[in-house]
Amino acid sequence: MCSVDKGSLNGRRAAAVLGAVVADAAAQPLHWIYDTNKLDNLISQTENIAFWKPSANPFYCIPTGRQSGYGDQAYVILKSLVENEGLDVRSLKDATFKFFGPESDYEHPVNATYKEKSDAQKNTFPIKAPWRHFSVKEFLANHKAGKEHTGSPTDDQIDCVVRIIPVVALYAGHPNMLTIAEEVVRITQESDFTVVVALCAARILEHFILNGPSDGVLEEVIKQMDNPHRANPQELDKAMVGKIREVLQGKETSHKKMAKQLRID
Repeated sequence: MCSVDKGSLNGRRAAAVLGAVVADAAAQPLHWIYDTNKLDNLISQTENIAFWKPSANPFYCIPTGRQSGYGDQAYVILKSLVENEGLDVRSLKDATFKFFGPESDYEHPVNATYKEKSDAQKNTFPIKAPWRHFSVKEFLANHKAGKEHTGSPTDDQIDCVVRIIPVVALYAGHPNMLTIAEEVVRITQESDFTVVVALCAARILEHFILNGPSDGVLEEVIKQMDNPHRANPQELDKAMVGKIREVLQGKETSHKKMAKQLRID
């Protein structure tokens, strides 16, 4: 593993991307185990759960060390940003279609379309292939149809936060960082809720990249989002600020309990 100088600005940019890549691959074999009792029993005998073998993922099984669909989305964005020396929306859409589309190893009969699966199909889980996420499925259909707006209007999942990591790493400190991050998110996720979550995460990550370790990052982000003259205002900013304040009030609460308390279905 290469070393990164996290004390420098460029070092922190690189560390943000590298940390996300490693964390995604490390968590992939234990991905989407929604039965917390099952997960607790599985990992109860060890503290070293990164890069778990064999995979216990109940939905898809791919080699340990490989990126999940989240990490692969971030990879496509990172590669496009490098090749185009910045954001080129058309190029990024084409690259995403190629990486996740019908000619890719993401093509699988059980996981090929955006439609819900029958119980019979679910009995084939875990599939022996990477999992194509709902928003990516809808993007593929929209892009193939030649639609200008290719993102899913209903998908509210966390893909948005992982996708913008390479964007923030490159554009941290740039006045249009949030605008560019929003453009990237909306390529696959058009939901306004998803956008506000992604831009909140972008502000947090940007703060760390520009300033290094900080105990007051959430308070700083609240100030930014409360500012009537803030960049990229969203209608749901106040709601997100409320959730951040709940997190701050529950700092002494266990992660499991707080996650359940803040869950939005």
